[in-house]
Amino acid sequence: MKIRYFSWIRETIGKAEESLVKPKEINTVHELLEFLSKTSDGHTAALKERVFIKVAVNQVHADHKSLVADGDEIAIFPPVTGG
Repeated sequence: MKIRYFSWIRETIGKAEESLVKPKEINTVHELLEFLSKTSDGHTAALKERVFIKVAVNQVHADHKSLVADGDEIAIFPPVTGG
């Protein structure tokens, strides 16, 4: 599984992407975000308000109930704001 981070999430975590083998207990975006939030202080800070985090699975926007599989590309980014 390839995880890609964007914008201030990337800056807070300190890397643009990482790879991991999907743990068998992780099946949804929500479970993945919970898991990632425990991997480092940067992940904890960046993913603290997970309800606002936007995600794409294999380049398709997904909600937090969407399924994830080993081999997927997961993009994690903050909500888009405008002005």
